[in-house]
Amino acid sequence: MGSSEDNINEALLQSNTQSPSLSSYSFTTKHQSSRELERILSDDSVPFLRRLPAATWIEFKLLFYLAAPAVIVYMINYLMSMSTQIIAGHLGNLELASSLGNNGIQVFAYGLMLGMGSAVETLCGQAYGAQKYEMLGIYLQRSTILLTLAGVLLSIIYIFSKPILIFLGESPRIASAAAIFVYGLIPQIFAYAVNFPIQKFLQAQSIVLPSAIMSTATLVVHILLSWVVVYKIGLGLLGASLVLSLSWWIIVVAQFVYIVKSERCKYTWRGLVCKHSQDYQDSLGCQWHQR
Repeated sequence: MGSSEDNINEALLQSNTQSPSLSSYSFTTKHQSSRELERILSDDSVPFLRRLPAATWIEFKLLFYLAAPAVIVYMINYLMSMSTQIIAGHLGNLELASSLGNNGIQVFAYGLMLGMGSAVETLCGQAYGAQKYEMLGIYLQRSTILLTLAGVLLSIIYIFSKPILIFLGESPRIASAAAIFVYGLIPQIFAYAVNFPIQKFLQAQSIVLPSAIMSTATLVVHILLSWVVVYKIGLGLLGASLVLSLSWWIIVVAQFVYIVKSERCKYTWRGLVCKHSQDYQDSLGCQWHQR
């Protein structure tokens, strides 16, 4: 009894005096904290109210470690699109209206691909929990192929964006300019097809900080490239959207290089694999359920 209280008191003291930074909060530390949380919650020899502060602090650290980088990634995704629209808006009112006029099409593509890519999180999480580590890489490849096929269908919508926008009530002048902007975003669709499965593949392994760092660095590059391409080279709307697509591909390539080179993915990524067990039924079924 006394020993258990001493352990809880020590955890309470540590929760008040120690606040490790995110960079020092390593993968090993996270799992140690998870085990410590389980120990505190299961120790019925100490009153619940005495265990609550230590358990709350440990749970906060676990959630912060996983959630903060993910929040940064989604914020960067939004800021890249917003900065592109701001830069396009400085070209003139027509360009601003054009960059805003295609938001419906762009949000539809983003939401569809993100929703389908979220299936990877479910499948990879199950495989990781069952210690079938090689299946994570297989699920990643299957989902990338399926999302790429979906991207081909979405490209048709992008190609015919002008008549679609006119049908939805946009003026022909704005629809024509918006179509030019949308054409430059076609490569972005296929970046979505690779990026979202990669993100979920990493998140299933609690690897979240590298994606946040890569996205932040890419945002800086994106703004500089957009300024050069739009204002200095003079490519206008098409240049702005092409730079946005390029920036997404920079993130994709950086994350893939990390997966290939990192020791943390050496058991989950075994290279390109042609494996036809259950074909793509698991991925298709889970992605349909996510939608």
